[in-house]
Amino acid sequence: MQAQNHREQTRARIKLTASIAVWGGSFIAIKIAVGQISPVSVIWARFLIGMTVLGIIAYQRGELGIPSWKNGFDFLLLGFLGITLHQWLQSNGLTTSEAATTAWIVSTTPVFMAMLGWVFLKERFDWGVAAGILLATLGVLLVVGKGKFDGLFSGSFGQPGDILILLSAPNWAIYSVMSRPALKRFSALKVTFYSMLFGWLLTSIQFFYTGGWADFSRLDTAGWASIFFLGVFCSALAYIFYNDGLQILSASQVGAFLYLEPLVATLIAAVILDERIVLASIVGGILILLGVYIVNQKSEPAAS
Repeated sequence: MQAQNHREQTRARIKLTASIAVWGGSFIAIKIAVGQISPVSVIWARFLIGMTVLGIIAYQRGELGIPSWKNGFDFLLLGFLGITLHQWLQSNGLTTSEAATTAWIVSTTPVFMAMLGWVFLKERFDWGVAAGILLATLGVLLVVGKGKFDGLFSGSFGQPGDILILLSAPNWAIYSVMSRPALKRFSALKVTFYSMLFGWLLTSIQFFYTGGWADFSRLDTAGWASIFFLGVFCSALAYIFYNDGLQILSASQVGAFLYLEPLVATLIAAVILDERIVLASIVGGILILLGVYIVNQKSEPAAS
């Protein structure tokens, strides 16, 4: 039994590594796509593709059974947090925030996951965790302000989109913690599909209201490639892999894998988008990683 649990945890870690690595590239793909069409059109198109892929897989596995009204409401809430709101924050944020900066800020999500784990999952929270949060916060200030603290305190807090990205970090932590009960009752595939379905339907309201159809004529080859990458890999595969890991590992353990995201995004952004890597961003990124590492090490998951 112990060997089987170890194998399941190993598979979960492999899937999490793959999903976070893919999401590291998503910031660049979103940055390219929102440069050509509106953020809501990007969200609507990518999750239409992702939902279609997951729907085909769920149908083949017999996972399309309609949930009860109560479970449907849970999926609706998860869809709003993890799809509609989260992607709106990130896509709109990336219209002005740099892809690499976005990834570094989002890497603070494990800190929020540790804090929520302490409140709702009874995970440990001590001075070591507080020190890690302080380090990560200092790192965020360095990255967003690019080392210019005078700009931060004079009312100029990086790009306007940086604020939206900062809000997306605790939002994703809330989504992750709230997913745990549903993942105990249903498979990761069903939770992911129905959450994505409801999230996409909510996004459709804004999409059709703003006449989003007209946007797609402005997409070039790079834009369409970005949309399909976001839909197939970042929405369908990465979301299901992430929920697979969340189903087996604790919120704090899952949060640790988010450390990979800014590393991937920074490297890809430097190569593809020619974004500068300044010294302040490197130092800030190190502080963020060190801070979230300390939080994760000091915050032990609750016994099951």
